[in-house]
Amino acid sequence: METSSSSWVFKFFFALFIFFLSTSPCFSWRLHPSIINSTIEHQNHTFISEFRVVTRRLLNECPDPNPYLQIEVTPNSNLADEEYVTVTVSGVLVPDEHDWVAMISPSNSDISKCPLNEVLYIETGDLTKLPLLCHYPIKAQYLGVDKDYLKCTKKECKEYDNGKCVLNTCSGSLKFHVINIRTEIEFVFFAGGFDTPCILTRSNPVKFANPKQPLYGHLSSIDSTGTSMRLTWVSGDKEPQQVQYENRKQTSEVTTFTQDDMCSLLVPSPAKDFGWHDPGFIHSAVMTGLQPSSIYSYKYGSDSVGWSDQFQFRTPPAGGSNELKFLVYGDMGKAPHDASIEHYIQPGALSVVQALTDEVDSGNVESIFHIGDISYATGFLVEWDFFLQLISPVASQVSYMTAIGNHERDYQESGSVYITPDSGGECGVPYETYFPMPTAAKDKPWYSIEQASVHFTIISTEHDWSENSEQYEWMKRDMAAVDRSKTPWLIFMGHRPMYTSTDGVFSVDKNFVKDVEPLLLDNKVDLAFFGHVHNYERTCAVYQEECKAMPTMDENGISTYDNNNYSAPVHAVMGMAGFTLDKFKTDDVDCWSLRRISNFGYVRGHATKEEINFEFVNANTRQIEDSFRIIKRQSSEFVDASQIMNRFAGMPMDEPNTQSDI
Repeated sequence: METSSSSWVFKFFFALFIFFLSTSPCFSWRLHPSIINSTIEHQNHTFISEFRVVTRRLLNECPDPNPYLQIEVTPNSNLADEEYVTVTVSGVLVPDEHDWVAMISPSNSDISKCPLNEVLYIETGDLTKLPLLCHYPIKAQYLGVDKDYLKCTKKECKEYDNGKCVLNTCSGSLKFHVINIRTEIEFVFFAGGFDTPCILTRSNPVKFANPKQPLYGHLSSIDSTGTSMRLTWVSGDKEPQQVQYENRKQTSEVTTFTQDDMCSLLVPSPAKDFGWHDPGFIHSAVMTGLQPSSIYSYKYGSDSVGWSDQFQFRTPPAGGSNELKFLVYGDMGKAPHDASIEHYIQPGALSVVQALTDEVDSGNVESIFHIGDISYATGFLVEWDFFLQLISPVASQVSYMTAIGNHERDYQESGSVYITPDSGGECGVPYETYFPMPTAAKDKPWYSIEQASVHFTIISTEHDWSENSEQYEWMKRDMAAVDRSKTPWLIFMGHRPMYTSTDGVFSVDKNFVKDVEPLLLDNKVDLAFFGHVHNYERTCAVYQEECKAMPTMDENGISTYDNNNYSAPVHAVMGMAGFTLDKFKTDDVDCWSLRRISNFGYVRGHATKEEINFEFVNANTRQIEDSFRIIKRQSSEFVDASQIMNRFAGMPMDEPNTQSDI
């Protein structure tokens, strides 16, 4: 964000004022350290952990004269794109439960400017000198994770007296899951825990074997034909690369983003300051000349920097065809594969991704929709690499479509509807770069797409949706133009819900409901899917908090909504794909809420022309915990040519048709 010179003058004198107050013997800061040493601006909106505020601590070398202390990394060079690194700290005289090891990535920014950042933090009561080593902290583990460390089971004698050991030292080892983030990494041994850390020793820098390696390829649809697919991947190489598929090839367009693209205010955001990590270069290429509902193989990269593995992918069915099998969820994020503490951990992410991988590997998934709160990087940019690596097993095989959420977009004075700093200063830039959707323009992340019998209208709840706004007018036009004889099902998707039984100030925006809900009814939306609230909930056919129709139970005990006589949309919240689960209120539950589940999972959808089925799958047990379907007779105005051909297959042309009319 741009700031006038007069504003900077104000900042300077304000900072001096706070500085003189803070050095006065009559003045003391009596705030909790996690507030004093962090940005108050982010305290209530972005996850704060003890580890996360390490970036804002004053860090000194520990007053430790120990000459035996060493840190060893194995392997210590040419790291693979993914592997587990062993970090061993030895020569410790007195093991302590507060001893810890951090994995850091050197910053590409000019660290000579770090001392100048202090003046910008003072307004929050943060009197620290430097961010963590002026480098990016990725993850950390207490050495006590190794149970032998505190017990000093692994002893080594360092001094003898007349053949008798008079000085033993202790050691401990940790496993760190490492992926290729293109920059060197280092391991730093700290004492004092996260509240009062000081540096004991650090490793030499460890390099990846190929920092330019093309990685983390993920697919998305560019239109409703199923004949083209976009592949997006990350590399340390700025030169164009290729995707090669079925004896064809396409050259990539290359883009990236910088610290200058991130949002910030008086207090620097994590994305612009201590959370910044160079994203490398994002490559994108469109594979054309494909057939819908077909399987192809591909690889991406170049001869100069290397090639990816060979992958197979499935194109989605073309809009207007009969059948679609897809998955839907929101609020996934990521979690570490090791025992590390990270800036933002979504505890259900690993089990959900494993379940999704099994679904995709089974061949029964043609498309995925992730409706907001994608990586939860929230200004710590290397987290995007970890998320992309996590979803690679699924996003490399099927179309991975997304909607933007508050943790991708929101920041003060950035144009978002909500002024919370939930994106950590990203303001949608990394999201739109990593996940190019078929939108009309930059920072207008709303679009629609058709797959088989379903028209998906996907909006941004973080951009202006008020009546007569640009997005409102687009929603109105898009849904009004749906050909229901071609795509009888209309599904509306956005991040923030209109209905939830979870208490929370920010759960439902009544203005959003007031302005947008009438559009759903006017255009006979069948289903409205949302995330943001971290659980699963299904409603009746509801409008203005009144049930307009209730489902019945079919012969299999599945809730069935009959939309032959349309009454109102069914709403479902599905923000249960990773983030810590929200609890439901236990009393005064609204009548429109029919099913409430607080377990990690995802929703499996299966649409045909006349029926659409959904199942909530518990990711841990793989059990189906809710099932519902909507039925609708196919319009008599539309006859599917493929159905006619199937009926007449094998019938002689001059033989009269004795079958009943279609």
